Amino acid sequence: MNLPRRTFLRAAGVSLALPWLDALAPTRAFGATPVVPRRMVCVCTPLGLHPANFFPEKAGKDYALTPYLDVLKDHRDDMTVISGLSHPDIENSHDSIYSFLTAAPHPERRSGFRNTISLDQFAAEKIGTETRYPSLSLSGEGFGLSWTRSGALVPSDFSPSRLFAKLFIEGRPDEVAAQARRLRDGRSILDSVGDQAKKLASDLGANDREKLDEYFTSVRELELRLAKNEEWAKKPKPKVDAKQPQDIPNSGDLIGRTRLLFDLTHLALQTDSTRLITIMLGGASTVPPIPGVTMAHHDLSHHGQDPVKLAQLRTLEVEKLKVVRDLLSKLKQTKEEGATLLDRTMVFFSSNLGNASNHSCKNLPVLLAGGGFKHGQHLAFDPKNAPPLSNLFVSMLQRMDINAEKFGSGSGTLTGLEKAG
Repeated sequence: MNLPRRTFLRAAGVSLALPWLDALAPTRAFGATPVVPRRMVCVCTPLGLHPANFFPEKAGKDYALTPYLDVLKDHRDDMTVISGLSHPDIENSHDSIYSFLTAAPHPERRSGFRNTISLDQFAAEKIGTETRYPSLSLSGEGFGLSWTRSGALVPSDFSPSRLFAKLFIEGRPDEVAAQARRLRDGRSILDSVGDQAKKLASDLGANDREKLDEYFTSVRELELRLAKNEEWAKKPKPKVDAKQPQDIPNSGDLIGRTRLLFDLTHLALQTDSTRLITIMLGGASTVPPIPGVTMAHHDLSHHGQDPVKLAQLRTLEVEKLKVVRDLLSKLKQTKEEGATLLDRTMVFFSSNLGNASNHSCKNLPVLLAGGGFKHGQHLAFDPKNAPPLSNLFVSMLQRMDINAEKFGSGSGTLTGLEKAG
């Protein structure tokens, strides 16, 4: 009895396409829902925040509000400001954005660079089947933050109108039926391969049978995921009391575009359509429609200490933080089983650049809000001897009840950041 080579390669391809199925971490039972759903939103503002306007001078709980943190003062007890953190082995450049959520070492020149899995996709491997969409990658300009385990960029949603339709508007009956057929075909192919492989097992030695058992486990996990996808395809999408948004054609409208993405983020979390969202802010290359701002965000961030540029940069970044404030407020005002959505959602807001004016990737501006941590403090680390940013990522993963002792360059949790309750 021979297993056709073409069929075997196809099966191997399926396994490679979803490499997380090879993980040995325990998976939740089919249909199970965690007692407390934990969520994570990761936001990158790729041109940083002017450090003098963001970082407090004093560490601890009684720090004085800076101009930027004053915008967020209503959420002081809901957030932790962190200074000094960065990813090691990342060269100073705009290209550091590729490693923002992966921590993959990135040389100044991209030659030979291969990315690794991003924080959200790592989490999606563990909890992605619990929602209709394992994760969402959103972007203000088309380039996203999410990367697969093989280092491929996950396509991002950059049209709010299409994202709204994806989340809340039902497809035509023929479209739903076609999706169901695709899922059934995927399952029947795996069943066929599994039957052939079982017949082969009787002729194999002990070591090969052990390898085949591992393969069966991978196949069963993939079938479970496909079955879950088919279940979601049959369920109606959630209904929301909101109109489908109109896309903003002005690529420079950073504030307007960000607000739409944040509004949809709130709706996606509120309806439990996903629990993992990454958002790349845009609007860098053209002048934003903000009173008092006459230059593009990129030009302003490379200010060279020009007082005119610094004043306009402050105006722009204050407006940006107002939108962040409004997102936190919406999450806090949304109740869920005696808690708030903010209690159960970590909002990580940061940048790949600590100082865009000189492209520095050190001392990144880090704000962590919500998610069930003890907040209300400024955690200050020495930039020359600080733990890696990935230690914060490990803390975030563990807060989501994901068994992770390390991630990227991190080998433990972040000192000083404690769970609440």
